[in-house]
Amino acid sequence: METTSLKRIKHGFTEIINREMGLSPPKSFSRNFSASEVLVEKINLYGKLNGHEGCVNTLEFNSTGDILVSGSDDKHVMLWNWATKSKTLSYASGHLDNIFQARIMPFTDDKRIVTSSADGQVRLGEISRNGQVRTRRLGKHQGRVHNLVVEPGSPHIFYSCGEDGLVQHFDLRSSTATKLFHCFSFKETNRQPLNIRLNAIVIDPRNPNYFAIGGSDEYVRVYDIRRCQLDASNVSDTPVNIFCPRQLVHSNHVHITGLTYSNTSELLVSYNDELIYLFQKNMGLGPSPLSLQSEALQRLEEPQVYVGHRNSKTVKGVSFFGPKDEYVMSGSDCGHIFIWKKKGAKLVRLMVGDQHIVNHLEPHPYMPFFATCGIANNVKLWAPMASDAPALPNNLEKIMESNRQNREDQSRVTLTPAVITLVLRLQRRQMFGYVERRYNRADLDSDEEDGGEDYFSGLSNDSAFSEEDPGENSGDCKIS
Repeated sequence: METTSLKRIKHGFTEIINREMGLSPPKSFSRNFSASEVLVEKINLYGKLNGHEGCVNTLEFNSTGDILVSGSDDKHVMLWNWATKSKTLSYASGHLDNIFQARIMPFTDDKRIVTSSADGQVRLGEISRNGQVRTRRLGKHQGRVHNLVVEPGSPHIFYSCGEDGLVQHFDLRSSTATKLFHCFSFKETNRQPLNIRLNAIVIDPRNPNYFAIGGSDEYVRVYDIRRCQLDASNVSDTPVNIFCPRQLVHSNHVHITGLTYSNTSELLVSYNDELIYLFQKNMGLGPSPLSLQSEALQRLEEPQVYVGHRNSKTVKGVSFFGPKDEYVMSGSDCGHIFIWKKKGAKLVRLMVGDQHIVNHLEPHPYMPFFATCGIANNVKLWAPMASDAPALPNNLEKIMESNRQNREDQSRVTLTPAVITLVLRLQRRQMFGYVERRYNRADLDSDEEDGGEDYFSGLSNDSAFSEEDPGENSGDCKIS
């Protein structure tokens, strides 16, 4: 162990010497040093951002990395200068329930932010020069909307996916959203096919025509936007490729909570109460998993797997880290942050990230720095710090064994086909009745003709106000 650590330290010094002697260009030095395992092992808590009054569910850096946006159960969106740990803007989003996603539209001077929520709405916040924020509804789903994805480099185009199984395409230059398709289960049934409740959607950065979705079954579906119909009334759902670990094919006990693409189109997938898998482009099952024979499945190359964490209680994301995506990061139900080497899946850093659960880790676009959120009401910032704390705690084996046992105990729970059918039927009924149960339908439909109601908020470091009273917030976090 000491020999390996010494080699890594010597490598770091070599990089510094090469830079000082002019043998290494500044950009190369920055990238190589940022990916250094020695640096990752020194990552510790840098600070906290306090201001939300509910669980923080979403984080994103702007393209230059100087601004961080957050969204919370308190239905507010906040912008932060993370370097000074100060809040620069807070506004009421107009949502009626927890904010699950907030995304800054590129090339808008950070003045346009799209959000989605448990209320099924997709909304736009537009920040004016005088600090006022105008928000309006762009579209809606019948159920919660966990994820939005922005087309790389586009100030206008993004997608949403929801628990109703619907994928929608938004263009801010248009007044209406485009319904692309509903995602259905591959399982054959005599009744109407079941919707897949969608949790995640990502776009391939190398080819933005391709996007992947994941939800309440074991399959990641990849689509080509050029093949999608412009009206979901024809229920067209035709992926161009599907990814799934071969031991999970035809499984009934797992679902997908997080997806992300690397800069080289590798696909990282996090499963509920299972593991994290990294797929290369050649590991797909083709457009239909039901047509694969068992012999063909056995011939498939196995994806890289990352173990040790637990993903059961919430909808967790998964992230790459490093200038060339050299690492994989995930939160865990045990409250820890796990960082693995992407190649080889070696665990290099484990640290406490929350008293309860870490849900989301957002890497900085350029620096060896990231932000996290979980069940707490704050945002935590992480950076390499001088510390004598070990990279891996002494009770590492105990933590990982506890997560493994809890995961296996959960997987042993078996259900009969009749019970599974009943549960799916109740979930379907719940999904389509979600908004009607929780809200007055008039609150969401009164603006359907004119493209969305408007809310106005003011610039404030300590408080936010709007024309709508968002109601009292208990500050209690809701696990979903």
